[in-house]
Amino acid sequence: MKIQKTKDGSHTLVSPKFGELYHSHNGSLQEALHIFIKNGLKNISSDTITVFEMGLGSGLNAILSYYYAKNKNKKIDYITIEAYPVTIETIKQLNYNNFIEEISFKEIFNKIHTVNWEQKIAISEFFNIHKINKKIEDLEIKKITKADIVFYDAFAPNAQANLWKKEVLTKMYQLLKPNAFLITYCAKGSFKRTLKEIGFEVIVLPGPIGKREITKALKI
Repeated sequence: MKIQKTKDGSHTLVSPKFGELYHSHNGSLQEALHIFIKNGLKNISSDTITVFEMGLGSGLNAILSYYYAKNKNKKIDYITIEAYPVTIETIKQLNYNNFIEEISFKEIFNKIHTVNWEQKIAISEFFNIHKINKKIEDLEIKKITKADIVFYDAFAPNAQANLWKKEVLTKMYQLLKPNAFLITYCAKGSFKRTLKEIGFEVIVLPGPIGKREITKALKI
């Protein structure tokens, strides 16, 4: 697994299996904050939030969600699926702690990656995580708690086309509570058309640095 520095100084990873970056080369941190915090969690008024994340990856979205919950006095139940987990040796080399000035950062970040899979674990009194080690196609959604938001952070359609098919995106629709939403960096026309076919209301939002648009899909 190759580690690469992005334009905002934060690290990303390069997948040896798919040849894809885990984050934008314009900035891992600024991208995650813009999409999943500013246009994601900040739009949920509830004090208790259930997140379903498609792709734990480097754990950046998870650690940002942890600090969002801590700083905003929220409680987050974080459910995340990952078919190809990153090794803890690689995780320990990432430099996100240079940008998140918290004494407990390394302990919490490592804990996110080292707690057991397939069970709900309390990271703190305000953040629980349930990691699922399987492909999304094999996920039995009836066993998953309904989500207030889906972080759809899979590799791009040209790398993993199967993750952007109607069958998988229908699972995301079914996972969401009424009036909940999916948020993603992808803004392809074919993707948005598929979302509409499923029943989502598609909302186009301004993207982070280096990207014109992102997509919010509201379950109506």
